[in-house]
This record gives sequence, C-alpha cells and structure tokens, in this order.
Amino acid sequence: MSNMQISEDILPLGQFKAHASQLLKNLNSNNRAIVITQNGKPAAVVLSPNEFDRLNAQARFISAVQQGLNDEQAGRVIDDEELDTILERELPTT
Repeated sequence: MSNMQISEDILPLGQFKAHASQLLKNLNSNNRAIVITQNGKPAAVVLSPNEFDRLNAQARFISAVQQGLNDEQAGRVIDDEELDTILERELPTT
C-alpha cells in the first residue's frame, strides 16, 4: 500500500458519496486506502480488493507463525523421525 496522502485520502462521507465512482476507480490505480469520516471522526476505510486480500494473507501468515512459536514454547513438537513414522502410517506408499 502506498503512503497516505492526507489531503486526498481522508474524506467526509458526503464528499465520498458525491464522488464515489471516481474515487473507487482511483482506488486500484493509486493503491491507497480511503478513510471516510463522519462528524469529523474516522468511520470507515475503503481498500481495493487486492489490498484487502494481501492484508488477509499477511494476517493469516503471522497468525500461523505465532501459533508455531507457541507450540514450540509449550513443547508441542515432534522430531523428524517421529514425523516420518506418522507419515508412513497415515500415508502408505503404493
């Protein structure tokens, strides 16, 4: 995601409504999120679908790494030989 341009990317709800079509077209080309305000406070953030997917994938990866670190710290790990035994038992070769 590109750096936010405060003067362009933070908009009151009324301005977003009035220019929604053009703002959504620009969303994919400039790769910047739009912050929509209501009564002067942030109310929503609009992202391109690609940016949304990227952020979700990143969050899933970070969560998986954290889960692995937690498992390791809690001793929920197995060595290579034990893994081989389990895989041979569960996935017999033909």
